[in-house]
Amino acid sequence: MSMDEGYGPTWDSDDEYDNFIRKMNPPRIVIDNDSCADATIVRVDSANEYGILLEVIQVLIDLNLVISKAYITSDGGWFMDVFNVTDKEGKKLKDKEAIAQIEDYIRKSLGADSRYIPSRRRSVGVAAAADHNVIELTGTDRPGLLSEVSAVLVSLKCNVVSAEIWTHNTRAAAVMQVTDEDTGLAVTDTERVERIKERLSYLLRGSNLSRGAAMAESSGTATTHTDRRLHQMMLDDGDYEQLQQHAPDHSLRPNVTVRNWNDKDYSVVTIRCKDRPKLLFDTVCTLTDLHYVVFHANIDAKDNQAYQEFYVRHINGSPMNTETERLRVIQCLEAAIERRVSEGVKLELCTNDKVGLLSEVTRIFRENSLTVTRAEVSTRGRMAVNTFYVRGSAGEAVDQKTIDSIRQAIGQNIQVKGQPEPPEPQRKESPTWFLFANLFRPRSLYSFGLFMR
Repeated sequence: MSMDEGYGPTWDSDDEYDNFIRKMNPPRIVIDNDSCADATIVRVDSANEYGILLEVIQVLIDLNLVISKAYITSDGGWFMDVFNVTDKEGKKLKDKEAIAQIEDYIRKSLGADSRYIPSRRRSVGVAAAADHNVIELTGTDRPGLLSEVSAVLVSLKCNVVSAEIWTHNTRAAAVMQVTDEDTGLAVTDTERVERIKERLSYLLRGSNLSRGAAMAESSGTATTHTDRRLHQMMLDDGDYEQLQQHAPDHSLRPNVTVRNWNDKDYSVVTIRCKDRPKLLFDTVCTLTDLHYVVFHANIDAKDNQAYQEFYVRHINGSPMNTETERLRVIQCLEAAIERRVSEGVKLELCTNDKVGLLSEVTRIFRENSLTVTRAEVSTRGRMAVNTFYVRGSAGEAVDQKTIDSIRQAIGQNIQVKGQPEPPEPQRKESPTWFLFANLFRPRSLYSFGLFMR
């Protein structure tokens, strides 16, 4: 730090100044389990800075908490939030030790050393790898490419330790963490990295893509949350454009409006839609990445319906001044709400991890004319914990004949929620599948532009 006459302190970097502000004004977290009968109240006070609202919501989501109500205000230099939260079953938190751990976790996550907290470095439900490469894929939808990409990685002796794939509005995005099959670490050999890029680029060459391939090494210290990165990738890819052409039922689409409160120079963004997990994260993430600051907000979720009202300004201090700007914000928020909604049958697989597991499973899907509309692939210790949403390649529902075919190919039990199947013999150390017949919007998967970092 140095002193320039007449201008006060200057800092070597914004990070150093931000750390100073956080250390001088540590966040105050109060968890109240008595004031509300059906929810635990989390109060967060902190020095205000751009993006802190998203950080708080991200921490709560990473702790598997459901936000049913929220009151947010951040005028001036101080940030004050009140969240009503429950567990995933909709019940208030009761374990005193767990509540104390949550309070400590939030405080550390928002404090001056928060850049070192694992939640900033991991995919949801996946611990950060000690050393890995990150592959980013974006582009046009088409069935089967996840299977092809997985097979190529196996042939190149790369192991997929985690992956998240979203599809929306004929577009798709994926973030995959891979390691070297032999060492379990990142691929660092330059020639081998180029060979991986070349093979994956060749695989994608048949699609109408203008993007090339790039790859860099990662040691697990990336600060962008995977869900946020997926939002950014799809936003950059323009998946929000022409949504009205792909919505089969306009009555089911989110209702997003924007109006200006001229007396206070705010733009008021109002969202009404069906409630679902992580909805608040998705909307605040989008507003933040569009460079808007939330000064006040009122959030309410009741009877499976969500109401969100945000008072925002652009980071330059102005409200939305043109109809073009308002329309883009509306379209981007609609897309953010819809991206995480995947139609199809939900398949959950938990088994001992092995190299090539993702390739094997997606090959079986492909051979049975199924396409993956969304996927979460993770490794926890020696276990692979994977979730897939699948539909027929033409968007049709998965029928019983296809389920039987998958069962025969995998050789394991498949249980359909609401339609219990008779038990069948199960081999030792075999995967356990749970199939839930939940129907979502039909979409197909994959034709990617490729980025690897």
